[in-house]
Amino acid sequence: MTVAAHAPARGLTSTEAARLLAEHGRNEVAADHRVPLWARVADQLRDPLITVLLAAVALTLAIGDHPDAIVITLVIVINTSVGVVQEVRAESAVAALSRLSAPAALVVRDGVQRTVSSAEIVPGDVVALAEGDIVPADARLTEAAALLLDESMLTGESLPVPKSVEPGAPGEDRVRAGTVVLRGRALAVVTSTGADSTLGRIAAMLRPRPEPTPLQRRLAGLGRVLAAVAIGLCALVFVLGLLRQQPPGEMGVTAISLAVAAVPESLPAVVTLALALGARRMAARHAVVRRLPAVETLGSVTVLATDKTGTLTEGRMVVERLWTPHSTATVTGPGYGPAGGIRIDGTPDDEVKSLLTAAALCNDAALRPPTDKDGQWGALGDPTEAALLTAAARAGLDYRQLRETYARVAETPFDSTRKRMSTVQRRRDGALVACLKGAPEAVLDPAVLADPPELLERARRAAAALAAEGYRVLAVAERHLDRLPEPPEEAEHGLRLLGLTALADPPKPSAAATLATCRRAGILPVLITGDHPATARALAVRVGLLEPGAGPEVVVNGQAIATGAVTDLTRARIFARTDPRQKLDIVQAWRARGAVTAMTGDGVNDGPALRQADIGVAMGRRGTEVARQAADLVLADDELATVVGAVEEGRRVYDNIRRFLVFGLAGGAAEILVMLAGPLFGLALPLRAGQILWINLLTHGLTGVAMGAEPVSPGAMTRPPRPPHQHILGSGVWQRVLLLGLVVAAASLGAGLWAHGDGRPWQTVLFLALLTAQLGTVLGLRERLLTRANLFLPLAVLTSAALAAAALYLPFLRDVLDTAPLSWSDLTAPAAAGLAGFATARLRKQGI
Repeated sequence: MTVAAHAPARGLTSTEAARLLAEHGRNEVAADHRVPLWARVADQLRDPLITVLLAAVALTLAIGDHPDAIVITLVIVINTSVGVVQEVRAESAVAALSRLSAPAALVVRDGVQRTVSSAEIVPGDVVALAEGDIVPADARLTEAAALLLDESMLTGESLPVPKSVEPGAPGEDRVRAGTVVLRGRALAVVTSTGADSTLGRIAAMLRPRPEPTPLQRRLAGLGRVLAAVAIGLCALVFVLGLLRQQPPGEMGVTAISLAVAAVPESLPAVVTLALALGARRMAARHAVVRRLPAVETLGSVTVLATDKTGTLTEGRMVVERLWTPHSTATVTGPGYGPAGGIRIDGTPDDEVKSLLTAAALCNDAALRPPTDKDGQWGALGDPTEAALLTAAARAGLDYRQLRETYARVAETPFDSTRKRMSTVQRRRDGALVACLKGAPEAVLDPAVLADPPELLERARRAAAALAAEGYRVLAVAERHLDRLPEPPEEAEHGLRLLGLTALADPPKPSAAATLATCRRAGILPVLITGDHPATARALAVRVGLLEPGAGPEVVVNGQAIATGAVTDLTRARIFARTDPRQKLDIVQAWRARGAVTAMTGDGVNDGPALRQADIGVAMGRRGTEVARQAADLVLADDELATVVGAVEEGRRVYDNIRRFLVFGLAGGAAEILVMLAGPLFGLALPLRAGQILWINLLTHGLTGVAMGAEPVSPGAMTRPPRPPHQHILGSGVWQRVLLLGLVVAAASLGAGLWAHGDGRPWQTVLFLALLTAQLGTVLGLRERLLTRANLFLPLAVLTSAALAAAALYLPFLRDVLDTAPLSWSDLTAPAAAGLAGFATARLRKQGI
C-alpha cells in the first residue's frame, strides 16, 4: 500500500502501527505457493518423448524383454529426476529477495527512536537512516545531511546517487527498499511496503514460469513424430506379416520389437550425458550451470544482452585523463592499486601534482591494501574519491602523508544542490589552504573562481569534450587563506583553477576480443545499462560494440521506452537509463522477433530479465543473490569471455545430439527397410524379435550414449548459430538419415541375400551385417576420427562388437537369439557392410 509522505515529528503511535500492519500486511516479499513433488514429476512425464518411452517399457514387458525394459525405465527415472531438481532450484529467486531487506530498522514511534524488525514497518513510519544501513522500504526524505546512496543493485547506475530534500531532479528525495546508505544520515517517511515496494514489484516480475528451451521444444516435436511413426510401424508390419501367412503371435511380437527399435530410447540418456558433461566442462571454465537444459541453449544464442558495470568494465571508477591550464596527462594502471603511472603531454609536471594533491585533500575516502583473501586493493568510501586517491598514488603522492602535513580544520560537505565539496587544511607551518572539487558547472563559475574568463572558457570546452567521451568530469581548485573562514562556505570564493579530472569505469582488457568472438560466431551483442547514454555509447565504441560514426537511433534511453516513443526495440544496440520493467521489455522484444537471448546481470534490477531470457547469466562474485537465483548460468569469475566459452560448449552439445539422431534414426530406418523389403527378395522373416532388440541394445545403448561425449568441432565458433525455429532434423540432417538408412539397409540385405543364395546361415549374416554397418556408421560420424578426446566411444564400439560375437558363439545367447556360429568366410559380408556404413558416414561428416 502507498500513502502520502507526511508524518508528525513523533512518528506513529504503537497503536497506529499495529493497525496499519494488520491493514497492509508485513513488509515482506511474498513467496510462491510450493508445487507438490508429484505435480513436478507428472509435468516431466508429460514430455512426448518420455511418453513414447513409457509405451516402450509397456511393450518390452509385454514381449518379455526385461533387460530392455529396465534400461528404458532407468533412462526415464534419471531424466525425470534431473528435471525436477532443476525446477526446485529455479524457484529460489523470490525467496532471495526477502533476504535483501534489512533485518531491523530504526524508527520513530511514540516520539522516541526504537529498533523494530523491518517486516513490521508500515506506511507512515518515520525511519532513521545512517551510513551502512540498508533502506528497509520505499520512503520520502524529510531530513537529509550529505546523503549518498548505492542504488546499483536496483538501477545498474555505477555511480553513487546523492539524495536531498531540496527540490531538484525527479525522485531525488526518494529512497528505495534494498539500497545502501554510503554516507550521511536522514529521516524518511515510509510510503510503500511489501508488494507495493520496489522489491515487491520486482518480485512480481520474477514469478512467471520460464518457457521451454529451444532444445526442449525441438525434442518435444520429435517425440510426437516418433510416437506416430512407432504406432504406424506396429500396424504396418503386423498387417504385412498376416498377409504373408505368418503366425499372428510371432508377427505381433516382431512388430512391437521393430517399433521399439525405431524409437531411439537412449536419446534422453544421450541428452542428459551431453548436458552433464557440458556442465562439468563449463564448471572447469568458471561457469556454473543451474539449469541443465541451459547448456545446449547457449549454443543457440543469437543475441547477447550484456550489462556494463563489472561485465564489460572493471566495475570500479578510475581516473584516466587529467587537464591543467598548460598540460594534459593520461593515468595508467588497473584498479585501486598504486601500480601504473602518469604520462604528461606538456611541460609543467608541478601542475599535475598540485591538482592531485588538492583532490586527495578534499576527499573523505581511503584505500584498503590487499589482503590474503583477495590480493587486490580496495576502496573505503565514495568510489569516485577513492579513484582520485589512486591517481595521486600513481603520481608518487601518499594521501596519508598529505593528510598529516595538511590537517583538516574545516569542511563544507558535498550536496546535490551545490554539486561541490570544499575543505580547509592547515599546513605544519600554520598556513591555511582551501581545496575544492565538484561538477564543472558548479566550479567553473566566476562566483567561485578568480581566474580570467578566457581560462574558464577553455576549461568549459575541455570539460564538455571529456564528458562527450563518456567521462565523469570533476573540476579542482584551491586558495591560500589568511584566516579560517566563518562560516566554512566563505572559502568557496576567489579560488584558482588547478584543472580537471576525467573518471570512467574502464573496459576490461578482454572485453573487445570477447565481443569480436561473439560477432564471428554470429551472435549480436547489445548493451543494457542504467548509466547515462553518453557513458554507455562511449564504452560501446571503446570495446567495438558500436562503430564511432553510428547514428543516434542505435542508442535508446529508458524514458523513450516508457513513453512508447520507440516502437521497435530490436533496432537499437544500446539501452541506457533502463529500469527492471524496461529490461524485461527489451528481452521480450528480441524473443518476439524469434531470437534466442542470453542476458547477463548482477543486480536485483536484472532479476526479471534474467528469468525471462532464454539464458540468464549472473555474476558470481559481485552479483546479488537474486540475480544468481534467477539465472541459468553463474559466472564464478565475472568474465564475459566465460560466456563465450559456455556458448562453445553449448554448440558441442547440440552437435552431439544431432549426431546421435543421425546415427540412431538411420539405424532404425535401416531396420525398418530390411523388415519391409526382405520378404520382397525371398527373405520371409528377415530378423526375429530378439535379434532386433539385441541390435537395438548394442547400438542405442552404450555406443549411442558415448556419442554424447564427443569433443567440440574445430569450426564451432566460426559459424552462425542454428536458426531458433529450425527443426532438430533440419539443415540436411533428415536427408543424411535417409541416405545412411538406405546404404545400411542395402548393405545388410546384400549380405543376407548373398548368404541365402550360397546356402549359408543367412539370417545370422543379415543380423551381424546390420549391426556392424551401424557400428561403422558411429565411427564414420566422428568429427575427428583419431582423436583421443573421447576414448569412451571406440571402447563402446569394441564392447558392442564383442557382445555381437557373443551372440554368435555363446551357446546360451545363440539359443535365445536363434543365431548360428559363422565361419571366417561368412564374416566377409558383415565386414563389408560395416565398411559401407563407415564410408557413407565419412562422405558427408560435415554439417551435423
